[in-house]
This record gives sequence, C-alpha cells and structure tokens, in this order.
Amino acid sequence: MSVWLQENSWSELAERRERAKGLIVLPVGSTEQHGAHLPLGTDTMVAMMLAEDAAAEADVVVAPPLWFGWSPHHMVAPGTITIRPEVLIELAYDVIESLHKHGFSKFIVINGHRIVNIAWLQLAAERAQRQLGVKVVLFDPAYMSKDLIAELGYGPVGHSEEIESSHMLYKAPHLVHLEKAQDNPVAKHELYSVDPAFTGDTLCYVPSTLKDMQKSFQIAGGTTGTPTRSSREKGERYHRHLLQNLVKVIRQLQSLPQN
Repeated sequence: MSVWLQENSWSELAERRERAKGLIVLPVGSTEQHGAHLPLGTDTMVAMMLAEDAAAEADVVVAPPLWFGWSPHHMVAPGTITIRPEVLIELAYDVIESLHKHGFSKFIVINGHRIVNIAWLQLAAERAQRQLGVKVVLFDPAYMSKDLIAELGYGPVGHSEEIESSHMLYKAPHLVHLEKAQDNPVAKHELYSVDPAFTGDTLCYVPSTLKDMQKSFQIAGGTTGTPTRSSREKGERYHRHLLQNLVKVIRQLQSLPQN
C-alpha cells in the first residue's frame, strides 16, 4: 500500500491514520533554478524522498508535497516560481487544518528549501499549534546533518552544491547531469554565513537581491558551491543519516498522547 495520501482511498487513509497514531508527514520545497545540472524541483524532491523512505519504514502517511516556496532571488533563471511568504503561511496552515479535521494531530514538516522557507514555516507551525492544539515539528536536512557534514568533507551550504548534488546522485541519478556542473566556491564573509553548521557569530539571513544572483548566475549558472566534488556514495551516507533521524522523530511524536 502506498505511503502517499493521494494514492489511498478515504477508508484506507482512516485505517492508516490509526496505525500511525495520528501522525502525518508533509514535504515542503520549492520550484526554482538549481544550476544547469540539477532539476528545478530538487528541493521538493529531496523532501519527498526522505518522507517516502521514512514513511515506508515507520508505517505512516505522507501528504501531497507543497512544490512552491519563497524564491524571489532565484527568479534570475527560467522555471523558478516564487510565492509570497504571507500566502505560503496561509497555504500551509490550511493544509494542516484540513488534515486535523480528519483526525491527524501530529505533523512533521520536512523542509527541502533550507533556511529560506524556515521563517514562514515557523509562523504557520506556531499558529497551527496555538489555534488547533496540534503538534508540529520542522525537520530541516541542513540542521539535521550538522554533525555529519565535516565528516563527509562537504563545503559550506550553498546552492546546488555538492550536498544537494550528492543526495540527488544517490536518489535520482537520472535527473542529474554532473557534466554540466560549474563550481562557484562559497565566499567567506566576516560575521555572515547561511550555513547552520557555522560556529562563529553571524548576521541573520536575508535572501539575496536579483542583482547579486545575476552575478552568481553569470559565474556558474546559478550554482554556489563545488558540485564537481559530488559523489553517490556521500549522498547515500547523507540520506541514511537523515532517514535514521527522521524515523527517530516519528517514533518520538508517536509516543505522545493524541489530542
């Protein structure tokens, strides 16, 4: 039986909801440029792949993914679709509210769009917890892999870099064209980094301007980082690490009483 909500009947879903103890997983990503070597849907696909594998292991349900995120800075290249964060807050809240009315009370939101989606997801999650009495946790791969990145020899978080590229090489190699990848190493800036693993003091993240992104696009076609260092083997270790932690989070939430 499929883990995806949309591939179950309503009666099958009701049965699976009980087995899952009221827990459901919601993948959230974006549709935006990811350099010349990765597909536009990379962020959403990453969230979907983690959700699907964890759900199969833990016997829970996965809601249809939200394919759009906040991506104003990536409008530099064709195919990017950006949605205003105030609209995304309402969308995420309505999804959670709908599922809550059907008996789900524990939500794991997997964010594939990194720090850019975090702000509006936090607002939507807080509102859902306050108004609906549900439990919502945000699972973000960049935060959940901080203890592994140095071991794998990855550079800092960028965009369509060796982290994302390795992950896609492992889970969706047919969509990766590494021969088209262009390196554009992440520049160091005093007191600023978008990488959750950065240990120094740092200013808070603000999305880049289109002017800044155009410079990056001219250098490496929209990539920031070193995707040529990607490997399927590192992608597998990265995915399995995240999967193990995601299943732990599922089990932790399932142990909580249902509302």
